[in-house]
Amino acid sequence: MCAVHQSRRRSDPTVPRGSTRPTSRDVAQAAGVSQAAVSLVLGDKWRGRVSEPTAERVRLAASELGYRPNLAARNLRLGHTRTVLLVVPVLTTEFFAGVYTGAARVAAEHGFGVVLYPSPEGIGPARSPFASAQAALDGVIASSMAADALTDLRGDQLPLVMLDSDPAGSLGAATVNLDITDGIRQVADHLLGLGHRHFLHLAADVPSWTFHIRARELAARITAQPGATLRTATTPVTIDGALAAAETALAATTGPRPTAVVCDDDKLAAGAYKALRRLGLHIPRDVSVTGLDDLALATALDPELTTVRLDAELFGERGMHALLAVLDGRTPDAGDIPVHLVARASTAPPRPS
Repeated sequence: MCAVHQSRRRSDPTVPRGSTRPTSRDVAQAAGVSQAAVSLVLGDKWRGRVSEPTAERVRLAASELGYRPNLAARNLRLGHTRTVLLVVPVLTTEFFAGVYTGAARVAAEHGFGVVLYPSPEGIGPARSPFASAQAALDGVIASSMAADALTDLRGDQLPLVMLDSDPAGSLGAATVNLDITDGIRQVADHLLGLGHRHFLHLAADVPSWTFHIRARELAARITAQPGATLRTATTPVTIDGALAAAETALAATTGPRPTAVVCDDDKLAAGAYKALRRLGLHIPRDVSVTGLDDLALATALDPELTTVRLDAELFGERGMHALLAVLDGRTPDAGDIPVHLVARASTAPPRPS
């Protein structure tokens, strides 16, 4: 039957000459049903309204014709674009590329697209995209590191899910976090267990909740250990910035020299490696170094870097699942995403003094 109707379609004067995209009317003609029936079947709303044989005939006709619903037109009618904005501080890092990959994968499974909005400056607040884009979005997922981009957004305008953000003060309808607190605990306990008592924290100078948590938890774990000391050196999130900050801090003559450098991310650890080598210090014999992220860089360094593995793609997936729940009026899953320490060759017991 479909083949007969398909041949009719080729000569049907209502089909525009040269048209290559079949319409729901073509499917209706091929299946011998009304367009309303096609809409019910392909919208999966046919049960109790269209018979099973008729539904199967419609599906077969659509398949043979290569028909795909015009989602843009349907979404315009419904007042939805099925488009989500992902706001991140930077795209050129492996971590946020992973966040996008995870979010986009879940979005695609649910018929959504993801538009990425990175900060033009690379690190820090992104300029607000909402003035022009708000009407074309169904929701937003945003990193707290780009929170200044959200100043034009109000909670009653677009559903918002925050990533790496303080749950107590989040702007969003939901918050998704990695368990950074536990990650820092694992780093501190690892180094303390090796016997280290004098630490340098190479801290990112980004005013963000996630970096505040790292500094707060590290200080709590170290200062709770009798006789332990902790210096802090702030730095831009660049290798050159970390090199300069670490070199200055390690060359200081006041107080005991740190035997362990705790870095807020793997890129800062790479800068610490360069600083230590300029100072003629061996890793890990003289100074142990840790990072956080477990990027590909961690195993490219020599010695390979002890760091905390953060699952960026899972982070993006959880963020997208949370936004879908908010859009559906459901409560997103609770609980932080677990992280774990990967011990490699950059850490060892300190040399006897």
